[in-house]
Amino acid sequence: MTLKQNQPFKALKINSADNVATALTDIPEGAEASVLSDDGSLLRIEAIDHIPLAHKIALVKIATGGKIIKYGESIGAATREIRPGEHVHIANVRSLRGC
Repeated sequence: MTLKQNQPFKALKINSADNVATALTDIPEGAEASVLSDDGSLLRIEAIDHIPLAHKIALVKIATGGKIIKYGESIGAATREIRPGEHVHIANVRSLRGC
């Protein structure tokens, strides 16, 4: 897939198992973000936080202790409930490496 200027989407879901997407641009709080899925479909979600470029946005509710899935792999666990559209970052995720 080749990304072009002025994409109709603001974030990318890499794998169908992912519960987060990666922001391809800054997404302001309250903005609707179109997310391109690996199957080519678009999902629309409202950002409830500012999502900086290259950071993760939750696509679904993730329970406390729930796994954060990116690239089809677990990259951490939620330290508290994470709502759809929320910034997923070190403030609400702990690493599972070495656990």
